[in-house]
Amino acid sequence: MRKIYFVLLLACTMVLSGQETKEALTEKQETPASFKLYPNPAFNDVVYVTTQKKDMKDIVVYDVFGEVVLRDRITTNALNISRLVPGVYVLQLTQNETTMNRKLVVK
Repeated sequence: MRKIYFVLLLACTMVLSGQETKEALTEKQETPASFKLYPNPAFNDVVYVTTQKKDMKDIVVYDVFGEVVLRDRITTNALNISRLVPGVYVLQLTQNETTMNRKLVVK
């Protein structure tokens, strides 16, 4: 009976430590409250992306199929989305090795 408990304890420890290792290897992703995307839903050709830092922002917009539909690097808060057709997108912002995601709805 002790052997069974020992084997179960050992197996649970390996599973838990394996999950911790996987999380440590993933890309650094944060979604702080200081990242804002407005107006959302967007009715015009421009949305505003604000972050706490005023550094350059690399922006990639994906459609629902995961295809890149817009790639831009901005130094201001304004992002031109005139090339996007109405729909739902995922906006990925990278700034100072930090990646943040937001849903963007274009009407």
